[in-house]
Amino acid sequence: MLRLFTAIEIPEGLRTRFTFLQAGVPGARWTQLENLHLTLRFIGEVDEATANDIDGVLSLLREPSFELSLRGVGEFGGREPHAIWAGVAPCPALHHLVAKIESALQRMGLAPETRKYSPHVTLARLKDAPIVKVREFLSAHGLFDSGPFSVRAFCLYSSFQTPRGSLYRVERSYPLIL
Repeated sequence: MLRLFTAIEIPEGLRTRFTFLQAGVPGARWTQLENLHLTLRFIGEVDEATANDIDGVLSLLREPSFELSLRGVGEFGGREPHAIWAGVAPCPALHHLVAKIESALQRMGLAPETRKYSPHVTLARLKDAPIVKVREFLSAHGLFDSGPFSVRAFCLYSSFQTPRGSLYRVERSYPLIL
């Protein structure tokens, strides 16, 4: 069984910039730089044959490349935050790509995604993080702006659980039209 998702790789220079944000919150398990990504669609556990079918339908997509900016930071969990993330500036092309991937996966028989798409890059998972420190982090980095970067491909990733957290591996990259 493979645990799969589609995502956009974060450029190396931008991943390096995130190292300057990853501090100041006790209880934060900061995402390793090589694991930073922008999820497009979580697929879940599938067998090898289904994984091959997924690869087949994704390889048929012909979508244009686009510019994307990461902007702002936030948290999931409210009074008991469990994650800190970097947000995404409004980008119709991103939502179009997500819709095309969703449609292709449903046509091949996968169940539809039931959660509303909320594009973000997870910077940290939190465990018992003091809310005041989370708020300080959000205040200090709320104006974060990556500036635009080119999205010229999306990837099919596999995910493996380890004692130190998840490891992600690009299984296949799908170019977008220039």
